[in-house]
Amino acid sequence: MQRPLSALLNSISVLERRGNTDPGITDLQYDSRKCSPGSLFFAFPGLHSDGHDYIAQAISRGAAAVIHERMLPRYEDGIAYLRVPDARLAMSPAAAAFHGRPSASLAVIGVTGTEGKSTTVYLIYQLLKLAGKKAGFFSTVMSDSGAGEMPNPEHQTTPEATSVQAMLASMRDGGAEFAVVEASSHGLSSRTGRLADVDFDVGVLTNVTHEHLEFHGTWENYRSDKANLFRNLSQGSVKSWIGADGRDAILTSPPRFGVVNADDPSSGFFAGLSSVPIIRYSDKGAEADYIASEIESDEKGSSFALSGPGGGKIQARIDLPGRFNVGNTLAALAVVSGITGRGWESLVPMLHLLKPVRGRMTRVDRGQPFEVIIDYAHTPSSFETVLPPLRERVEGRILCLFGSGGERDRAKRPLQGKIAAKYCDMLFLCDEDPRGEAPESILEEIASGCPDLERGSSLHLIPDRPTAIRRAFGMARKGDLVLLLGKGHENSIIYSDKTLPYDEISEAERALDELGFGNRQ
Repeated sequence: MQRPLSALLNSISVLERRGNTDPGITDLQYDSRKCSPGSLFFAFPGLHSDGHDYIAQAISRGAAAVIHERMLPRYEDGIAYLRVPDARLAMSPAAAAFHGRPSASLAVIGVTGTEGKSTTVYLIYQLLKLAGKKAGFFSTVMSDSGAGEMPNPEHQTTPEATSVQAMLASMRDGGAEFAVVEASSHGLSSRTGRLADVDFDVGVLTNVTHEHLEFHGTWENYRSDKANLFRNLSQGSVKSWIGADGRDAILTSPPRFGVVNADDPSSGFFAGLSSVPIIRYSDKGAEADYIASEIESDEKGSSFALSGPGGGKIQARIDLPGRFNVGNTLAALAVVSGITGRGWESLVPMLHLLKPVRGRMTRVDRGQPFEVIIDYAHTPSSFETVLPPLRERVEGRILCLFGSGGERDRAKRPLQGKIAAKYCDMLFLCDEDPRGEAPESILEEIASGCPDLERGSSLHLIPDRPTAIRRAFGMARKGDLVLLLGKGHENSIIYSDKTLPYDEISEAERALDELGFGNRQ
């Protein structure tokens, strides 16, 4: 595919143009190493490097045009140069134009929140497919843009706008009606613009707690950036969409509405930012359209009484470990019923077919006499969600292993330690993604939140994560639970000078096998 550069610039403020007037563009790149003949290269400052320093490399690999912010010391003949106020923000409209504005042909569902985003995205996607609809999705964990489910190789919830628009275009070109998008606060922020040119039809709020203050500065800014999803729901344009009733494509739009967790204190704030209808759900007793009550959870999932719009109760079952997944399921049910026009009662029998996300309350069983559960929980609020139900259920000890990401929100670290110490008997603090910080310093900040734990007995600081896992398994007894938190689905551990391949589930299985449990299956 090739498009003239001029066709990509309609929504971009250009301060200065030099060189070739209108080269043909074959792809969009912000990493000079990925440029090829015909690339449009976006040069902007990053956390550790500046794209302006790699313009020559991009051109040497074939880039035909460069969008940049600063005046350059040299301009090559035959290359189109466009100086703009913010090259990162220019990527979104350029990418949308390059791919023919794919969200205009899809019913797009965005899911935001501190916790539960990836799971809720995956549940919506599955439920749409069970209802006979063709859908795609992308999340922190994996994606399906038309070629089946694939793992997400990056530690990035919402990718840059170039990838967002390319995935949406792949869904559209593959005949999908629906796209389910995990919308992070970074992706929704006006500072990155990753989702700025996605025309959302449905917005979902799971919750808003404490996270990513290193980027947003304050909790209020964090919440406000997430709320951009709801602000934009009222501004969508008419779409060329094949409606849920299977009609031929005409100028029509999917239903537009919001779905909020009525149990979260910020639900009213989000609901008040949009003029579209708002659907509320609750699994904790708040007034709502969808309510789960009489919840009984076990190791494999939850059973509950479900009431929805129109009244009446239906018994429901989900085979998704963790009581919190009841709320995620209610959100998915509200979305799929609302976007397809299908009665919610007809969807309830499908709920037990929903599969969990890999790395979310994933059980590892190699025949050992204690439980092992792996989960992605890495914030104080997710600890408060995951740990209390486990404490109620587990008769033995809970041995909890976790860390905290480097170059991220430091204020949460002692809170993690405090909450974990409240519900667990032994803590093993280890590396998550130290990045440019000293691993030992991160662990000490977590440990400052649990000063009453005795080091070497109930508190162990072991930076190397595989070693920490083996220490925890070695100290576990019959009836105990070993809980491995923070890595979940991720496939690496990031240090300042290296990125190590890593898979928590495989590592746990390997460690148990080394202890001889695998041979007892």
